[in-house]
Amino acid sequence: MRRGAGLHSAFDEVCLVDALRTPWVDVGGALAQVSPIDLGIAAARGLFARSGIDAAEVDSVIAGSMAQASFDAYFLPRHIGLYSGVPLGVPALAVQRICGTGFEILRQAGEQIAQGAAGLALCVASESMSRSPIAAYTHRGGFRLGAPVEFKDFLWEALFDSAVGIDMLQTAENLAQCYGIGREAVDRFAALSFARALAAAQEGWFAGEILPLQRARFVLDGCRERGLELPRGVETLTRDSHVRASSFETLQALRPVHAGGVQTAGNSCAVVDGAAAALVGACRDFPGARPLAWLRAATACGVPPELMGIGPVAAIRLLLERSGLGLADIGRFEINEAQGAQILAVQRELEIDTERLNVHGGAIALGHPLAATGLRLTLTLARQLRAANLRYGVAAACIGGGQGMAVLIENPDYRR
Repeated sequence: MRRGAGLHSAFDEVCLVDALRTPWVDVGGALAQVSPIDLGIAAARGLFARSGIDAAEVDSVIAGSMAQASFDAYFLPRHIGLYSGVPLGVPALAVQRICGTGFEILRQAGEQIAQGAAGLALCVASESMSRSPIAAYTHRGGFRLGAPVEFKDFLWEALFDSAVGIDMLQTAENLAQCYGIGREAVDRFAALSFARALAAAQEGWFAGEILPLQRARFVLDGCRERGLELPRGVETLTRDSHVRASSFETLQALRPVHAGGVQTAGNSCAVVDGAAAALVGACRDFPGARPLAWLRAATACGVPPELMGIGPVAAIRLLLERSGLGLADIGRFEINEAQGAQILAVQRELEIDTERLNVHGGAIALGHPLAATGLRLTLTLARQLRAANLRYGVAAACIGGGQGMAVLIENPDYRR
């Protein structure tokens, strides 16, 4: 018998043992020449060092990246596992659900743990938007005289949904029309995102989740040496580069991408490079540990492609319905800010008050490194729950092509 539309996974004894991320760095910035594999290796090694957990304990590697940002991109999960110290016999899996990839990695890790297939999974998501290629798919057979030369910017073209013939910003414009969202409201939300992120950065909030990056060499017996290089004059990266003072008046002065629209470069997510890593384990295997969060459930749903930004609504509703919870039970929401009109449409549809939503800013201010965003949202959310003694939190994102994904986590230190 058919159940309600959408995929739902529930977990009883699965925990987010620990997690961290690199700084998010603007496209073309200090990480522009770094392979996403090396970013992922750095994040994984940093996580093992911080958690004190031996890489030899890992039973499964699950990793993801959207852009084909290096010629060895096919090997990303395997190389991240091997060069971070995971045993040779441990398999590695590549995961892709576009902007929901980070959540999908957690979901699949949770299922492996719940089914007893693994006791500890290394989860890594790494993205180099800067290294998205200029590519052609039609010239394998050569170039004919007078025929078009079809090299295109992969990063730009990937934002266009060929099924419905519109780009991702237009999907947000569609939501703006559906929900009566004007330019002023979008810019005021963006200004709030920047103000919150700037305040959090100045207070040192993000330092608790960021792995400082330095030049490093990754040595593996029997294999070629890899490494992470930074530009000349850059010794250490410690903070997100896009966070800045950005007033409502400044945002209002920007031109919309589509004539007459509400979306601009300033009120849409920043394009950044970065990686995140997490260890997901069976609670019974860490009886004396203090995990970051319990992973309770995950959902994925489909929505109309031309309204893809509303995806979190369907995913969150299914998540709460199947978990027996209501919106009032959720202490914090971290929902990806793909576009300002998109996040406002989700907020209005679910009637989420501003004081529970993206309280330290979101992707408009911080950036959205596609695959890595889901892990960042979950990490930030878990830290918020513990800091504020709140029990439940939901992280979610819209997904290009018309999907939404959400995860439910619980604070293991919650006290009534």
